[in-house]
Amino acid sequence: MSFVVADSPSVGQVPVIETERLRLRAHRADDYATCMAIWSDPAVVRYIGGGRPFTGEEVWKRLLQYVGLWSLLGYGCWAVEEKRSGRYIGDIGYADFKRDIQPSLQGMLEFGWVLAPQAHGNGYASEAVAAISAWSQKHFPELRVVCIISPQNLPSIRVAEKAGFRLWQETVYHDSPALVFTR
Repeated sequence: MSFVVADSPSVGQVPVIETERLRLRAHRADDYATCMAIWSDPAVVRYIGGGRPFTGEEVWKRLLQYVGLWSLLGYGCWAVEEKRSGRYIGDIGYADFKRDIQPSLQGMLEFGWVLAPQAHGNGYASEAVAAISAWSQKHFPELRVVCIISPQNLPSIRVAEKAGFRLWQETVYHDSPALVFTR
């Protein structure tokens, strides 16, 4: 049996990105309790996954997925940390979930963000989206960036449009209407 080790030093390494008010960093195992609080909050998941709060098992798998994306693809999700308090307040980043969706997102960076309710309304989402957008334009300029947003999620639609995303397609994903934005 033989193994191949990837040459790319960036694979698996999560860069720390700082903005004026936020630190975007790798997820850690000790983020689990806060991640659980975020993803089990009905206000957070209202427009995600059918609006059902995530279980502890699903949240743990999500944390593992965040780490795995970086290891396999060289990009992934960051934990969003408020600099002033040091609190972990959400998740943001890119994925390739091989979704069974039309239009196909094959070969594109799927962008997503989630913030805890207490972080809503502070401009944190727009600040983090701008920072991550700059990172992807530097490291993956050849890839199209897309995000899937529920038509009812007006705050996320505003964040996406502020970041330069424009509606590309209307579709259905898991029996729910969805908008696909691109930049």
